[in-house]
Formats: sequence, structure tokens, C-alpha cells
Amino acid sequence: MSAREDRAAGGGVGPSVERSTNTFLGDVWVNFKRWNRKAVRNPFVLVISLVQPIIFLFLFTEVFGTVAGDAVNRGIPGIAYETYLVPAIAIQVALAAAVTSGVGLVNDIENGMFEKVLVSPMNRAAVFAGKTAAEVFRIAVQVSIILGLGVLLGAEIATGVVGAAGIVAVGVLFSLWFVAFSNVLAVVTRDQESTIIGANLLQFPLLFLSSAFLPLSVLPPWIQTFAALNPVTYGVDAARALMLDRDVMIVVETSVFEGALNAVIPGVAVLTALAIGLGAVAVTLLSRATSSDVQ
Repeated sequence: MSAREDRAAGGGVGPSVERSTNTFLGDVWVNFKRWNRKAVRNPFVLVISLVQPIIFLFLFTEVFGTVAGDAVNRGIPGIAYETYLVPAIAIQVALAAAVTSGVGLVNDIENGMFEKVLVSPMNRAAVFAGKTAAEVFRIAVQVSIILGLGVLLGAEIATGVVGAAGIVAVGVLFSLWFVAFSNVLAVVTRDQESTIIGANLLQFPLLFLSSAFLPLSVLPPWIQTFAALNPVTYGVDAARALMLDRDVMIVVETSVFEGALNAVIPGVAVLTALAIGLGAVAVTLLSRATSSDVQ
């Protein structure tokens, strides 16, 4: 009996055909590779996001080091300004690199690639997770470079290699909320200039109205008030506690933990909450987006 006759005898129903299905992790991996390849093909954005913090590192240590060092010693006695500054520059690198996340998404929108992704069978959450994973991988490399340069300039990591790895982890965690925010801007504005301007308008106020460059105790009261609500303060203080191996956070005072952990754990908790909240917003917007939204 032929295959056609066999199907006819069975009521016209042919043999079942196994179809390959996408997995969440498979979609994450595909997008992780894609965004890393895209970064390699256009390294200019990566270089720019790294060069600016390096300029700050050299500028503040060489030009303002003496004056700023005196202020630091009033707040935290016995600390070289290079050592005090490096965690702030590590967080700045994470912040500057996170800005490029939304820019990359806008480029996809403008060249039609994002529309193709929307009509593909890939999981929307996996698309965002893979893109974010690629970006935080590059941010981890950039933060590591800053730590290496800082050590060459004379900074000391009191907690050694373990502390350095912890600082990189804090930088990555810090970047997640701003990566999500940058992508939200991209989906809402669908315009590269608006995304860059919106992200950069926040970048420098967040940095300078925090504990990044000087201890809060030597800054005006209104800055101390703003810094208590500023995510940069929690990221910098958590990274700086690992750098110095001591509790340096004054916006959240606790003695529940031990030593540096009194700054690290509250900082990590705040950054994790921000990353989850803004990440959920970004995934929701991506999930609700349609091809007509991005044309």
C-alpha cells in the first residue's frame, strides 16, 4: 500500500511530524551571541564608554588628587584618593556602558531588525535577557580594566582578588537597572538622539550628587539628602566597602552584619530591587510591542 493510500485508509491523517521548538535558554544564547558580534563589528561605542571614565580617573587623581584627598581624609582618615576613587570610576564605567544598551536597541528599530525579532517565535523575555547578558559581560570586562589601571596608579584593594571580583559583580549588578532604563527609553522614544540625551541627562547628576568623588560628610546637607535616594551612592559604597574592607555607608547604618558587609549587603539589596523593578518594566514593554509600534 502506498503512503497516499495509507493516509486515505487512516481518514486522511498523515503521520505526526516532530517540529523543533525554541527553548528559553536557546533564545538567550542566540541573542547573547548576536549582540556580542554586533559589538565586535562596531567597537567605537565600547571604546567611548570606557575612555570617558579613564579620563576621569586620571583627571581626578592627577589634577584634583591633593585637594580631594584632603577632603577624603576628613571623612575617611588614612585613605589615598586613588584608592577612594577607583570604585566610583568602576561604577561610572558601568553607568556609561549601560547607556549604549538603549542606543543599540534603537539601531535595531531603525534598520528593521527589531521588527523581525518581534515576528519571530523567540521568547520576548529571552530576547531581553540575552541582550542584557551580552552587555553585562562587556561591562564586567570594562570594570576589570578600570581596576587594573587603578592598581597601576597606586590604588590598593584591601580584600585582594576576592574583593576585586566582588567589585566587578557590584558593577554588573549596578548596570542592570540602567540597562533596563536605557531600553525603556529606546522602546518609548524609538529615537537614538532622544535615548542618548535622556540617559546622559541623568548620568552626571547621579554621579556628582552621590558619594562617588567625595565623602557625603563633607558635602552640603541637600546633597546628602539626594544621595540617600541615589542608586549611585549604594553602588559606589558597596564597591568601596569591598575596596577598603570596611563599612563606609552612612545613608544606611546597620550593624547586623560584619565589617564591610554592613555596606555591601544593603547596597546589593537596593540595586537588586531596582534591577528587578526596571527589568520587569522593560520586558513588559518588549512583550507588548508590535511591529507597527516600531515602524
